[in-house]
Amino acid sequence: MPGQRLQGCRSLHINEDNGRFLLLAILIVLYLLCGAAVFSAIERPSEVQAHSKWNRTLFNFSETFNISLEDLNSFLREYETAIAAGIRADALRPRWDFTGAFYFVGTVVSTIGEYKNRSYQ
Repeated sequence: MPGQRLQGCRSLHINEDNGRFLLLAILIVLYLLCGAAVFSAIERPSEVQAHSKWNRTLFNFSETFNISLEDLNSFLREYETAIAAGIRADALRPRWDFTGAFYFVGTVVSTIGEYKNRSYQ
């Protein structure tokens, strides 16, 4: 029986361990593709609905306040850039003050430490 298993792998010039690894890699890729298809099928309709609602809101705002859609979109892009840079409308405290930076570093260090401890057991 083991000779028959090796025969199929030999015809492809792959040893048994590499064949198992290749099979596992193919199964993982198929699993990821199926997961992506399911997730997309579940989430896409609500994303389209939210996008449509957002476009109606933009249009109504534009009409109400007599602002062109181009100017409004330009302003919103700049707002998104500011938010991504950490600028807030209500700046109660800086985003990267010492306390926030300490919390971030502590989270990273504790996560890495936990991962390292698990990998050596």
